[in-house]
Amino acid sequence: MLLMFFARLPMTAMGVTLTLHVVGSLGRGYGEAGLVGTATTVGSAVGAPVLGRLIDRYGLRPVILTCGLASTTYWLSTPHLPYLVLVVVALPAGMLAVPAGSIARQILTALVPEDQRRSAYALDTISLESSFMIGPAAGILAITQFSSTVALTAVGCCYGLVAVALFWMNPPIRNKNEITVSPGARPPLRSWLTARLSGILLVALGAGFVLIGMELAMLAALRESDELDWAGVLFVVICLASLTGGLVHGAIRKSLPQLTLMVLLSALMLPVALLDHPWWLLALALVPANLACAPTLASTSEAVSLSSPVRVRGEAMGLQDSAVRIGIGIGNPAVGFVIDHSSAAWGFAAAGGGGLLVAAVAGLLRRRKTGREAPALAEAVQSGQSA
Repeated sequence: MLLMFFARLPMTAMGVTLTLHVVGSLGRGYGEAGLVGTATTVGSAVGAPVLGRLIDRYGLRPVILTCGLASTTYWLSTPHLPYLVLVVVALPAGMLAVPAGSIARQILTALVPEDQRRSAYALDTISLESSFMIGPAAGILAITQFSSTVALTAVGCCYGLVAVALFWMNPPIRNKNEITVSPGARPPLRSWLTARLSGILLVALGAGFVLIGMELAMLAALRESDELDWAGVLFVVICLASLTGGLVHGAIRKSLPQLTLMVLLSALMLPVALLDHPWWLLALALVPANLACAPTLASTSEAVSLSSPVRVRGEAMGLQDSAVRIGIGIGNPAVGFVIDHSSAAWGFAAAGGGGLLVAAVAGLLRRRKTGREAPALAEAVQSGQSA
């Protein structure tokens, strides 16, 4: 858990550092900076299930070695690249980014008994929220006190250290009780990507849509009321609310189902449209929805692990990451369009309404009968892997 917390710090810091580098050091606009970020996000969404499949087949170390070298090289060279080259290499760099999130969930699934995984996934989500409270702030501090070159170089060094630590520790991605199956026994995609699992992944997409929409609308509301200086305080408030929700979700014996949590996350976003100023009222209004944030993400991880065969666990976890990133990619322009043509208040309504629509479709998919509901037989821990 401690290792994966540090593994996510460069991931959470890279967005703001890259944006400020493009805008400040390269003298480009925010739209051009967004293009680099979009290319990186698209690359990550495409690469996550592919990297997961490679981990399933070859183990953790070869993938970590490849991704660690690629990520370190990219971020160390980023401060010295012209803008057009940066745009071109951002997509493949995103595809080969160290998949810290899906790896963390695979390791927890291997190390934690099934009846305790909900608590473990909740702790993992809390760890992620903590990284987001530290990473961006550290990136901004490095840029303001030193330069974007120092900040981006630090991100590259962190990726290198994370890769070395993961390669050396080589944590297990399969548990000791999982049965060895031959490589040819890998179940085909259509046998495990059922309507139920598709509905689970759709909820992950919806969560990404709601969360990025909330952030955009929150910043827009603060700008409308000329209170943008309070943005840092609001980010701390929503992160603490999410942390609290995650602690409760992991501590109680029986939590709400994934789809119910998604509906709560979306529905509780709608009243925020009426309470978008002043900043302190907006902060209070965002607390109820964010209490459901970490539980929704944690329950999605649990649902994916229970609904996918062990032999393809990495690929399934990668699909979960892709779904969240696709939701972010859709929500960013969609909610931004609503805000540009109306107001920040309607941005909150669009985020919540879009989430409810996605939840409705996911609910329909999960009600469909499928031919295979039980996970396939597991594969044993690969040779050389140890806790």
